[in-house]
Amino acid sequence: MLRPATLALLSSLLTFSCDKSPSPERDAASTAGSGSPSAAVLAGRTHFEQSCVSCHTIGEGDRTGPDLKDVGKRRARDWLVRWIKNPAQMGESDHLGRALSKKYGDVIMPTIDLTDAQIQEVLDFLDDASVRGYKVVERPAKQLAGAELEQAQSIYFDRCAGCHGSLRQGASAPALTAERAKALGTAALAATLNHGRAAGMPAWGELGILSTADVELLANYLQLPPTKRPELSLDAVKETWNLVTEVAARPKSPLHTRSAANFFAVVLKNQGYVAILDGETRERLVQLDVGFAVELVRASASGRYLYVMGKDGKITLVDLFTSPPSIAAHARGCFDARTLESSKARPDKLLIQGCYWPPQYVVFDGVTLEPLHVEPLTGEAGAAEARVGTIASPRSKPFWALGLMDSGEVALVDYGAPGYAISKRIPAEREVIGGGLDPTGRFFSLPAPARDSLVIVDLDKRASIATIATGKGPRPDPGARWEDPQHGWVAAIPHLSDDKLLVYGIDPKKQAAAWKVVREIRGVPAGSLHVRTHPKSPWVWVDSPANPKPELTRQICVISKQEAKVHKCWSPRTTGRVMHFEYNQAGTEVWVSGWDKRGALLVYDDASLKELQRVEADWLINPMNKYNVSNTAEDRY
Repeated sequence: MLRPATLALLSSLLTFSCDKSPSPERDAASTAGSGSPSAAVLAGRTHFEQSCVSCHTIGEGDRTGPDLKDVGKRRARDWLVRWIKNPAQMGESDHLGRALSKKYGDVIMPTIDLTDAQIQEVLDFLDDASVRGYKVVERPAKQLAGAELEQAQSIYFDRCAGCHGSLRQGASAPALTAERAKALGTAALAATLNHGRAAGMPAWGELGILSTADVELLANYLQLPPTKRPELSLDAVKETWNLVTEVAARPKSPLHTRSAANFFAVVLKNQGYVAILDGETRERLVQLDVGFAVELVRASASGRYLYVMGKDGKITLVDLFTSPPSIAAHARGCFDARTLESSKARPDKLLIQGCYWPPQYVVFDGVTLEPLHVEPLTGEAGAAEARVGTIASPRSKPFWALGLMDSGEVALVDYGAPGYAISKRIPAEREVIGGGLDPTGRFFSLPAPARDSLVIVDLDKRASIATIATGKGPRPDPGARWEDPQHGWVAAIPHLSDDKLLVYGIDPKKQAAAWKVVREIRGVPAGSLHVRTHPKSPWVWVDSPANPKPELTRQICVISKQEAKVHKCWSPRTTGRVMHFEYNQAGTEVWVSGWDKRGALLVYDDASLKELQRVEADWLINPMNKYNVSNTAEDRY
């Protein structure tokens, strides 16, 4: 769905002008608007409608971004080309770019993935449309009711609520109020739904995920007041349960000679599949259809089962003892979910799912997925939602720790006692999401990205013990943990908007360093989503797929634990993005995703940092996160 308006500016090109001498490009453009539009102009119109029309007009005033009429008369074409190719760099290095950035809150548009020829076509179109005129043919909003309203609501909750909130008040993406949607209009909304956004949402229409009728329904639905999704009671959750294979019919031991502990589950998110690969041979064993928008894969504590969850809350239980691995059960406890976790203190016995909507958590049998308990959650006074943003499961004690985003609490759910109720609510920080445990399982670190901070909760004392100031936008990722030669056990977290890796102490035996920032490692680009290591590795691996500079979205950096600095950075691909790291069970290899329509899995020798193999195949479409069974079961990162 729509990304923040501040990320959508094409950008503020219109508000500044400068003297410039005529150029051949300008002379050619002076004939714009005469006769029929050229092929280049028509192509540029397509690019404009795919990437820009939801935020910009040509002669109708500012929308989310500025009116682009006569932009070619305000700026030299080579300047416009440089801006479109690299707005982030221009916003830093060019004096006019800096002024524009400051005027619009120090935020620059994302880089649009256009070739040089396509950029020229866009500029030709803007010249032509500034003379000839251009207006999106608007369609008045349609009032939906009955089956159409139900279908539109279902599409929104399945595809959009996870980023924009169930009540459209915003989450990881901005609020989609009816007032804002009406201001954009049906045509602009439909264009965005069809073509996506350069730095954000998928092109639902182009990908064939939403039909033309679906897009039109959703564009109209967004202009209506938000509707509240029905609750999911325990009885309703039980109706979703499908036990595909009875426990008695499952094998008592593996039906293969492979090491299931070294299997990798590779998420093919947009396609709704998880591929299971043998970590020894790197062979794809099976590709399982697990439903829309795979969000997370967790392993049972014993390593026999995988639990795969999509954003729509559907859980798939995969049995790794069969040959090939197979689906043993399905269930759904939420309409919208991001997190689930097994009972680490009681291997394979239980599973908990935390919901964005309805605001609740659901406990399942860990072997059958039979729904056992639903616990509704309430937010603070006036809070519309009480979403579960993360769950930790210590191995030492039978409880789960749930990070509640909206109320800013950590809720402890004791599964060693009957009822699966919350035994304690620990005040933490609003909007906590993600994070992980220290090696002992006692201390829970929770990032609060919107507040540029990190909260440490002592699960033994059941109290928050520290708040650490981070850089801008700490990434809600488990991070990485290792033994620093000076500070004992430390953890690291990357940032979306800061060029550094923040390292903080997590070793209570090192009082001078515990719960304090001990290192800020520079040379790591902003836009990092993942940082990983292994107890046997001398390295810490960091990506930057969300960086606004295309060349940095494909870069890997490796940090030396011993020297506490960047050892090496490189770009293994020339297209797409490079992201996410997962070690094999032994800690000798690192698997990296080449996130692209023609994707790849890059396998590196961890000791030498040399590429061992590049797995490329037709089925590898946008491979994202990877989960090694052993590392996931053991919380090894």
